[in-house]
Amino acid sequence: MLGYYEAFPQHVHKITHFATSVSSKKLQETLLQLLFRLNKETVRLEDFGTPSMKSCVAVFELGVAEGNGFTYLDDEEKDKILKTMNKTPFQILDVLCAMRFYRIENEARRPLKFDYYMLRFTFNQKFLEVQLFHERGSMHILPQELAEFIIRKTNEAFGKKVLKPLKTA
Repeated sequence: MLGYYEAFPQHVHKITHFATSVSSKKLQETLLQLLFRLNKETVRLEDFGTPSMKSCVAVFELGVAEGNGFTYLDDEEKDKILKTMNKTPFQILDVLCAMRFYRIENEARRPLKFDYYMLRFTFNQKFLEVQLFHERGSMHILPQELAEFIIRKTNEAFGKKVLKPLKTA
């Protein structure tokens, strides 16, 4: 099933909840466009929070789930998902996020290890739940920092704060 990864872990590293002021369909479209734009984008580690190392950047590679695997989110895949989303918005959207890290030394990039995350976005009429699982890697970016980064970028895409954190006990 498009958007759903059958083997998504039951025990995740981070769960966050948000109230939303936009429809699930509009939120999904905007989130998908954001993830598409993030693909191959280079981001400084300082943009996520407290970096584990100085002078490092991360490059995103994102894929969307379909059954037992993930498909790289290119133009063709984005259009396929948007077409499906327009017919019936997703309740769950699972994403694989591979992050390649590079240390910048004298204007040269020195590659570091990858981090692999799985994200599950669960959409309800007025709420969004984000689950993060760190699959493997050195965890240069903490799950909480990745979640906050994606939510911040989603709010920026709307031009206003449409996702507001809910307090959990």
